[in-house]
Amino acid sequence: MFTIKQIRKIPKAMLERIKAKDDELIEKPDGNTRFYRYYTLYGKELAEVIVGVRNHYKKWYCKQVVVHGIHNKEVYLQDIGQTMGFRKVGWFRDGITKYPKWYDYNWGYNDDKYFYINAPIINKEFIMTLPQYKYSAINMYCYNDIFKYLRLYEQYPQMEYLVKMKLSYLATSKMILNKLSKDKKFQRFLTINLENIRNKQYKVGHLIKAFNSGKSLEEIHELETIKDWINKYSDKEEILSNFKDAKQLYDYLLLQHIGFSSYIDYYKACKELQLDMTLQKNLMPHDFKRWHDIRIDEYATLRAKRDAETRKELYMHFEQVAEKYLALQRNMKEKFVVIIAKSPSDLLIEGEKLHHCVGRMNYDQKFIREESLIFFVRDKQNVDTPFVTLEYSLKNKKVLQCYAEHDSKPADSVLDFVNNKWLPYANRKLNKIQKAVGNVTLHPLFL
Repeated sequence: MFTIKQIRKIPKAMLERIKAKDDELIEKPDGNTRFYRYYTLYGKELAEVIVGVRNHYKKWYCKQVVVHGIHNKEVYLQDIGQTMGFRKVGWFRDGITKYPKWYDYNWGYNDDKYFYINAPIINKEFIMTLPQYKYSAINMYCYNDIFKYLRLYEQYPQMEYLVKMKLSYLATSKMILNKLSKDKKFQRFLTINLENIRNKQYKVGHLIKAFNSGKSLEEIHELETIKDWINKYSDKEEILSNFKDAKQLYDYLLLQHIGFSSYIDYYKACKELQLDMTLQKNLMPHDFKRWHDIRIDEYATLRAKRDAETRKELYMHFEQVAEKYLALQRNMKEKFVVIIAKSPSDLLIEGEKLHHCVGRMNYDQKFIREESLIFFVRDKQNVDTPFVTLEYSLKNKKVLQCYAEHDSKPADSVLDFVNNKWLPYANRKLNKIQKAVGNVTLHPLFL
């Protein structure tokens, strides 16, 4: 360990390296403090020095603000404070701010864990020059928590192997390190599954469970992910009450290769359709994906019917607006067609099937106010199947949104059709409509 008295000024060569690193930044506005880290020795102790950097009237300032020692329990501080997780550096004594000084000019100290700053590292290679860390593989470690790594390395030198195996994300896990140091079978397990673990970066708990159970990593990962989803679902007890136990549900989801969120959608649709969920064919259909789509379709139709019954006047006005702009539809010798929404229930069904929000968020209100219209882009070979939804601004004559399933970006061929063929066509048709009818007078209910 070292003391405050051993802290030295920043060496000139290090200042030049920090300046060169800072010069790589594209934007360095006045008043914006940046942080950098470098490593040095104070006595025989490795120290991490964090500097604050700032520009002021074309002049560059740099000073030490935090110094950690690898074996020190305290961190030494100067001209820096922390409020609600934010670090504030004082520049009053440097003559570049007029705020009264809120800090002591002398070095102080605090608990080491409170002032970790994840700043760019200037000289990571210096650590490898020290005999005690020569074989630490810190130069290959992918993360910036250097002292956490080195402190653990002193207890678990086998960390080196994890890093050299390109498993840096596991290197600071004590559970993995303990297992690795005591169990040769676990070492072989990591080696056999190395490529898979690198690519997927499985959680530590999943690795341990796969090793202990003898099951594949994929199976354990999928099972534990399903468990996490179920545990987060507030009404899970109702669903689980229909199964013999939680394992029966896990096994079914694994067998069908589906996520719990898909099953929730299916289950809710079945309940709304008043299906008997004690029947095996409803609770666990043999072909889940097929029956999921059928039930979701039936549920969307039911919702649309209920919605139409409770909002008759809105539906009537919606149909009038759709009829007015019917000419903006397009069905020519192209791969795609464009259809205007005819009712709010069309929006509900489209949103349900494509898993986006067009059936919610007041798009029907914007439609009847003639702020924007909703159109459905369909493949001509499958014109009844929801494919892509677009929102069109009547005022700006532009496409505001254009999304496929789950708010994904449509294929380039669809975007090309929408922007380069349908949009110019729609704008020409809209111009004719506007000239013919003049300004639109809204129904008093919707003003």
